Amino acid sequence: MNLENLIAVSGLPGIFRLVANRNNGLIIEDLDSGKKRFAPARKHQFTPLASIAIYTDDGDSAELKNVFRNMQDQYTDNPPVNPSASTEDIHEYFADVLPNYDRDRVKTGDIKKVLKWFSFLQEKDFLTADEQEVLPSSDEEE
Repeated sequence: MNLENLIAVSGLPGIFRLVANRNNGLIIEDLDSGKKRFAPARKHQFTPLASIAIYTDDGDSAELKNVFRNMQDQYTDNPPVNPSASTEDIHEYFADVLPNYDRDRVKTGDIKKVLKWFSFLQEKDFLTADEQEVLPSSDEEE
């Protein structure tokens, strides 16, 4: 699962693809519409999805791609809940996906964002296509 060029931009909803890096900001592409735009660094903060991790209760953290992989593995048996579902339902689902997540440090809003991102990437087939791209490189290492 390759999340390298995907970023979250503060103040803008959704996920974007990094197109180019400028010294005063980034050129980003909206994955939904395909439109490219400049996002100034003075106004926005940029977070690569590959650098996001979920706190776990053992003092470590789980990478977002591993959480997405768990969600994808359970997709048919345990489909993601709607982000507008009750807080209890959201936490119960996330406990199934990542049993050892830190319930004190991981807020409901964080889980909702993960659910929205997963649904969006799943709908756009980014997760399955990226998974296939990773497999050949792991075969080369063997």
